Amino acid sequence: MTTKQFEVLVQDKPGEVARLAEVLAKNAVNIRGISTDLGKAQPVVHVITDDEATARRILKASGMDFREKDVLVISMSDKPGELAKVTRKLAKAGVNIESMFILVPKVSEVQVAVGVDARDKAQDMLLK
Repeated sequence: MTTKQFEVLVQDKPGEVARLAEVLAKNAVNIRGISTDLGKAQPVVHVITDDEATARRILKASGMDFREKDVLVISMSDKPGELAKVTRKLAKAGVNIESMFILVPKVSEVQVAVGVDARDKAQDMLLK
């Protein structure tokens, strides 16, 4: 199965990921997967949503620069070694992985790992 990955070009400053998340939320578009690549010359947020057409429309309407890329969605068991098997198969076939992240299963609660520039400050703020 394939889906669209939106590569949203952002600035490397506080609030950019929030701006993207808010634009999607205001339009009832759920984020199924997200990763950031902010420490580069052209910072990017990679996002997969549950509604490609609406995401595309609202990203355009909000003036956000983005590219679209078709990506494969692969189902596998949540146990040690499964990702290694899949990625080894790709490597043996000479296929280079350009991006990868785990998509959120369709459940009511998810966990998010966030790397920040001020961990203690962020932790204090989120615990309030």
